[in-house]
Amino acid sequence: MAEVYLKDIAHGRSGDKGDTSNVCVFAREPRYYDAIAREVTVEHVREHFGDMVKGEIIRYDVPSLNGFNFVMKHALGGGATHSLRLDSLGKSIGSAFMRMKVKVDG
Repeated sequence: MAEVYLKDIAHGRSGDKGDTSNVCVFAREPRYYDAIAREVTVEHVREHFGDMVKGEIIRYDVPSLNGFNFVMKHALGGGATHSLRLDSLGKSIGSAFMRMKVKVDG
């Protein structure tokens, strides 16, 4: 097994609504789908973001698109108009998501 950044095997789209961040992760190639399914769990996402995400994290599997949708509640310090965080919107969370390390077959 090799450890790589998620960005090496996936790409994503992200956004925000209030204090909720939404990140969609799509396998760059269908062969990476199983590795992402195994490695990018709710628990791993929570560990990756630590105290930044204070609420529930929900993962929706979308196998027809070789992807996953993650909804992270209370992840943006109250949302754009309430947060003291600099650049805390969903786009930044999406970039941080892609820096997660995952294991893939070598």
